[in-house]
Amino acid sequence: MKSPLAHKPETATSAAPGPVAAFMRFVILGGGVGALASIAVPLLAMTMPWVVANAVITAASTLLCTELHARFTFAKGRSARWREHWQSAGSATAAYLATSVAVYGLHVVQPLSGMLTEQIVYLSASSLAGAARFTILRLYVFAGRRGQTTQPLMQQEAVALPDPARVRQSPCKSWPNESQPQLAA
Repeated sequence: MKSPLAHKPETATSAAPGPVAAFMRFVILGGGVGALASIAVPLLAMTMPWVVANAVITAASTLLCTELHARFTFAKGRSARWREHWQSAGSATAAYLATSVAVYGLHVVQPLSGMLTEQIVYLSASSLAGAARFTILRLYVFAGRRGQTTQPLMQQEAVALPDPARVRQSPCKSWPNESQPQLAA
């Protein structure tokens, strides 16, 4: 018979979501921040050169996305650390370069391509770069350290309690008036 006092041990970290759930969170959070960034760049570009505005918004959105991915996408339950910010920025830079090379390649192959073709190439490259970035973030940046296992915070084992009806009382001289408490049967 299993004791009702036995509990599963709590773990030091919460379980990470599965790959599909994490990818959905990645798309929703990253896409939401990307949509806001696409609005913010032209607004900021009214006060400074577009290249500077794009760099400022890209840096800010990368910081925000790294925090969101640490807390929600990969369920770390904590803020991202500096190492994770730098590694995430590196993967974002690689994704930026991949999309830029794809659009540049389109212009080399088809110099008079229309905006629709350019958007298709950009969004396709962005999707592939995003999937690669998700993989890098999941398997490398936000993965647990190798060789480190989750340790229980507390282990509780079932303890057999003695049956009060079978407990034999020993004489005890320390009770007031030398009387002993009696167990109810």
